[in-house]
Amino acid sequence: MSTEQPYGNAPLFRDLQGDEIGDLEATQIESLCMNCHENGMTRLLLTKIPFFQEIVISSFDCEHCCFSNNEVQPGGRIQDKGCRIVCKIQTPEDMSRQVVKSDSASLRIPELDFEIPANSQKGILTTVEGLISRAVMGLEQDQPVRRIMHPEAAEQIDGFIGKLKNLQPPFQMILDDPTGNSYIENLMAPKKDPSVETQHYTRTHEQDQQLGLSDGNEGELQQEAAEAEGQRSGSEVTVSGGGDTDEDVKDEVLQFAVNCSECNSPAKTNMKVVNIPYFKEVIIMAMVCEACGYRTNEVKSGAGIEPKGRKLSLRITDSSDLSRDVLKSETCGFMIPEIGFELTMGTLGGKFTTLEGLLGNIKDQLSRMHPFVMGDSAPNERAEKMKEFLEKLDKIIACELKVTVVLDDPAGNSYIQNVYAPDPDPEMVVEEYDRTAEQNDELGITDMRTENYT
Repeated sequence: MSTEQPYGNAPLFRDLQGDEIGDLEATQIESLCMNCHENGMTRLLLTKIPFFQEIVISSFDCEHCCFSNNEVQPGGRIQDKGCRIVCKIQTPEDMSRQVVKSDSASLRIPELDFEIPANSQKGILTTVEGLISRAVMGLEQDQPVRRIMHPEAAEQIDGFIGKLKNLQPPFQMILDDPTGNSYIENLMAPKKDPSVETQHYTRTHEQDQQLGLSDGNEGELQQEAAEAEGQRSGSEVTVSGGGDTDEDVKDEVLQFAVNCSECNSPAKTNMKVVNIPYFKEVIIMAMVCEACGYRTNEVKSGAGIEPKGRKLSLRITDSSDLSRDVLKSETCGFMIPEIGFELTMGTLGGKFTTLEGLLGNIKDQLSRMHPFVMGDSAPNERAEKMKEFLEKLDKIIACELKVTVVLDDPAGNSYIQNVYAPDPDPEMVVEEYDRTAEQNDELGITDMRTENYT
């Protein structure tokens, strides 16, 4: 697959800028006019709103009947997992939290038994108070007609609108987005906010269907493929020479086509199986985008979920500790207790790097995780907190601040290099523990069927 771009080596989605973007950047498609049924021209422009999402701006003009139409559609990437955010609104300040709600996200307030279903509103960037005001406006929109046609229903809705208008803390707001593109502001950034709990989950088959990631025939296709595989395995008793062995696959670097997560341009990911001494085999994937220069690497465990969780604590005493190899799986949390910093499970993805590299990745990721505390529009107090934290992180990377780093992985697939191996490391504590029911649920173990699943 070629990665050459139609307009040169440039990202597909460009930032909005003040300079005029000419028609050379827009894709022109001849399409049918729904007004006069003659052929008109549709222009598509791919761009993105900073700190929000990618969008597709479309403009249609018909030279025959002069009909025109403009639309803005979301073009954002669907994340690997959905997200469920539970925010406890406890003070008037919480009502001013910034919220990014995508089209596919549903919103629920349990105290009022109130829910805004998915795909019932366009994506919006607002506050908690703004979401409530928007819901009130939606309910009030058809009230004049309801009062004439259905007076009893209108009276009940008026009562509920009054409850929404008078809603005061404390209450809970639950945002559930299968695409993983919604967000509620963390007022304690870069520290963990005790009022906001974010869970990442694997989408169900029904949710994949709603997002257009699969169709209703997928189950039948999988069953046919399984039956065909069973017939092949039953008929093939011996394997002749000349095929790739396991060792050949391990030594080979595989490539497959993907889209860049930053600019959505076509790119290639390299994948290789690596054996980590005194640990296990892992799969490393690395991607470099030729269009925007973005690069990333990700690590997947090649051995599944361990029987017990693993917690690794390393005390940094000198600069050599920052050169230790670190494997952080996508199910692993990362903590620095001395500065009150914590990354929850699934935040940074899987990484295989050094400790210094991991700290650098965390520093780069902070602007993505907390967009509302970066830039000129950020409140001074929160921007100052972020600046102080980044300075502490720089001191840790420069080994001027001695701290303890903790990797807590319920799946047991994370690793910090033991430079004293095979002897115990005096600066590192390794603990194995039994997972809680909540951790088993997050890993999907609770729903696994290992018996009578055929």
